[in-house]
Amino acid sequence: MAEGRIYGRNPVLELLRARGRRADEVAVLAGARGPLTEVVALARRAGVKIAYRTRDQLTAMAGSDRHQGVVARVASAEYVDLAELLEIPPSRGQTPFFVALDQIQDPRNFGALLRTAESFGAHGVIVPKHHQVGLTDAAARAAMGAVEYLAVARETNLVNAVEVLKKSGIWVFGGVAGAGVPVWSTDLTGPLCVVLGSEGEGLRSHVARACDVLVTIPMLGRVGSLNVAAAGAVICYEVARQRNLKGKSLDLSESQA
Repeated sequence: MAEGRIYGRNPVLELLRARGRRADEVAVLAGARGPLTEVVALARRAGVKIAYRTRDQLTAMAGSDRHQGVVARVASAEYVDLAELLEIPPSRGQTPFFVALDQIQDPRNFGALLRTAESFGAHGVIVPKHHQVGLTDAAARAAMGAVEYLAVARETNLVNAVEVLKKSGIWVFGGVAGAGVPVWSTDLTGPLCVVLGSEGEGLRSHVARACDVLVTIPMLGRVGSLNVAAAGAVICYEVARQRNLKGKSLDLSESQA
């Protein structure tokens, strides 16, 4: 990540299991056993240097005491070009599914959205360069390993990126609160990109105008809306559900919770 550190058992395990990125070093709590033995075994198998440290040393490395006894040192995460992102679905013989984020500020929301997108089969995420949290350590931790499998493109102008998607035959659905078509009434089985807005403002007006369709999640309770991470989970699940029914994705019953 930006700080060059990943900590916590699950994020480090995903780092070691994933292809395409290599940890330079894995530091483990000296004398630790149990779940950390799997971390050590995977690191040895991958040829990654292992160092044993005290709890205080690991806390200093991670900048947090929530390291669970393991910290990995990695190269900074890299963004991909939008053109590379667009090549992923055809290379897999799959119908395109992307998620675009419009100025998400909270790294925990960003990480949760990355995890959701990867879990429900998105091929990549698009974010703007400005006023958007990046692939920081906090976001990576919230993503729980999803950054090891999900490509992220960072574009100067999100509207221009949306127009490129549309010219490539991808329908763009903007998530809004209350003023769109109910998401369950919308056909989400074709090539698409779901655009989600920031925590406070939602989709900026010019981004919303660039979308083909605005969709909303009907609310049955007294609370008027969901936060962006929860809304993203609902919409991405609906994409996966509809595609599963039409045989365009893996059977959700075979997925792990």
